[in-house]
Amino acid sequence: MKQVMIVRTDLKMGKGKIAAQCCHGAIGAYKKSPSDKIKKWENEAYAKVVLKVKTLEELNEIKSLADKKGIANYRVVDAGRTQIPTSTVTVLALGPDEDEILDKLTGDLKLL
Repeated sequence: MKQVMIVRTDLKMGKGKIAAQCCHGAIGAYKKSPSDKIKKWENEAYAKVVLKVKTLEELNEIKSLADKKGIANYRVVDAGRTQIPTSTVTVLALGPDEDEILDKLTGDLKLL
C-alpha cells in the first residue's frame, strides 16, 4: 500500500512549495479514499512516493485513468499567493491503494 504524489516539473516550484503542494495532495486523496484502504495503509508503513511529469497534460491523463479505475485521487490547485499564478494545477495525489494498482498508472514515471 502507498500513496503517490505526481508533481509538475514545468512549473519550476521551489522545494518548499513542492513539499507543501504534496502535503495538500496527500490529505486530499486520503479524505477521498475508502476506509478499508486507509486502515490497511495505516497498518503498514504509510508509504508515499513522489514522482514527476513534465506537463499538465500528462498529469490530466493520469487523473482520467485514475477516475476510470476508481482510484481515489486529488488534484491540487494552487491559491496563487506565492510562486505561481492562481488556479494552477501543481500536483496529483493518488491513493492510498495497492502498489500494483498504482504502479499500472505511474510505473513509467521517474522519481522527483
